[in-house]
Amino acid sequence: MECSTFGRYVAVDAWGVDFEVLNNEHLLEAFLVEAADVCGATVLSIQSRKFEPQGATVLVMLSESHLSIHTYPDKGFAAIDCYTCGEHVDPQQAVEYLVTVLQPEKSYARTLVRGMGEMQVTTPALNPVELV
Repeated sequence: MECSTFGRYVAVDAWGVDFEVLNNEHLLEAFLVEAADVCGATVLSIQSRKFEPQGATVLVMLSESHLSIHTYPDKGFAAIDCYTCGEHVDPQQAVEYLVTVLQPEKSYARTLVRGMGEMQVTTPALNPVELV
């Protein structure tokens, strides 16, 4: 079986997110696991850390790579990252889900295509996901 080195990395800066959401480690864990499910990724493990006086980091290790969020509740800011290897899992679907549930006032995204020679950087549109 031929192994591909193709991968996509999507980074999102989300501004104007509710303080209580960004400061809730367990809610963020649930959001990231659901985001992994939405994009068809396989969750291997979850690590999270709540900081004092505020903030959280959640890392979801995926079979396909990783999904993470780092929050700064006092600034209303979340840094979201998702990298997936191969073509079967689309990291943009995961970050679009997270932007939908976090409801930021503003968000900025970049996609980095890796493993195909020179890296390509694009600016994807973030389309809201219909929540069920």
